[in-house]
Amino acid sequence: MASSQDQVQVRRRRVFYIPGYDPFHPRRYRELYRTESAAQAAISGYEISQSAKEAGDGFGWDVAAEIDGVAVAAEMEVLVWSDIVRDSMATGIFATYVQLLRTAWIYISSGALWRLMLLRKGPVIAALYPVVVLLGQLGLAVLAGVLASRLVLGLMGLGFAVPGWLGWAVFLGCLFVLGGAVLRWFKARDNKIYAHYLMHDYAYSAQLKGAYPPALEARMAAFGERIAQALAQDVEEVLVVGHSSGAHLAVSVLADLIRAGRVADGGPQLAFLSLGQVVPMVSFLPDAQRLRRDLHFLSASEHVTWVDVTAPGDGCAFALCDPVSVSGVEPSDKRWPLVFSAAFTQTLSEETWKALRWRFFRLHFQYLCAFDRPKDYDYFQITAGPVSLAARYADRPPSKSRIDVAVSRHVSMAA
Repeated sequence: MASSQDQVQVRRRRVFYIPGYDPFHPRRYRELYRTESAAQAAISGYEISQSAKEAGDGFGWDVAAEIDGVAVAAEMEVLVWSDIVRDSMATGIFATYVQLLRTAWIYISSGALWRLMLLRKGPVIAALYPVVVLLGQLGLAVLAGVLASRLVLGLMGLGFAVPGWLGWAVFLGCLFVLGGAVLRWFKARDNKIYAHYLMHDYAYSAQLKGAYPPALEARMAAFGERIAQALAQDVEEVLVVGHSSGAHLAVSVLADLIRAGRVADGGPQLAFLSLGQVVPMVSFLPDAQRLRRDLHFLSASEHVTWVDVTAPGDGCAFALCDPVSVSGVEPSDKRWPLVFSAAFTQTLSEETWKALRWRFFRLHFQYLCAFDRPKDYDYFQITAGPVSLAARYADRPPSKSRIDVAVSRHVSMAA
């Protein structure tokens, strides 16, 4: 990292957080920031607090910090698309199984699934998890229908195998009533199982084979407007944070801004922090030409600093996979992203790691949380500290174990 003499001092910062596929109100991110920043400040020995945002558009909060003797004010804003997520999840059980079949067919027939398997096993297993679990739930529902129909036929004194329409009528009736009840029981507990949620997530990205749906394109344009307004303000840095599937949305939003000439020389530094990214799940699909073009463009831009942080301990992310290179769109003058690991096994205590190791969804959010033994990654110093992202990692080498070879079968880009 850069020496303290070379570090750029930041006293005012705008931070835009783009969440992943999340149906919940953005206040959860405000509360997460409040509790985890306090925990990290206690561990690392600095001061940080937050307060309600002054009246204005958008959902966010204000942060005041004193780190290394420098007072910093940061305005945080969540770029919300949870309403789009909720709308995409508003389907019945039958529609979810239709999504399962269609999504599986898209990934298999396009060859994307086989290429993804050449990268990290964790996110591929995470993608297969809802398929296996939902099929298992369906199998149990059918079994319940079969057993119930046999019981009913036995009580009617007709035996267990009645041929013809009567046997089918009893079976289908039991399947509809009891099997449906089993499926509804599982769905009611999906906040613990996550099978329906993950199925909707993958289906949403795959529905147009990697292209952005029109509603999401419109929202991304609105995100760009918010960021462009911040770039015209009296701040030293505008930082965009994209987590999970929010990372590839941020790639396209920022590429659009820079192409449109809305990042002026002499203005605030523009920085991009991608966390726990799952870019290959989309960029490997055949119609993701827009995303691949944006990856190609942003990776060579001089108008942004892009740092990509993942960790092998996060089974839901494509850890240490350079999203540009593995997508097969690396330009000859590639500059970004700087790819390195948050190294959960080194930066979390043994007790914390033991408690979180099998809590996959919690680990996927660890980038936004406190670390017991932080090294050079501290989310709260990045978002509320006196050093810009560019200066903080100016001399930071990429992780040696990163994957930066072209893997995707589909490499065409939009014009």
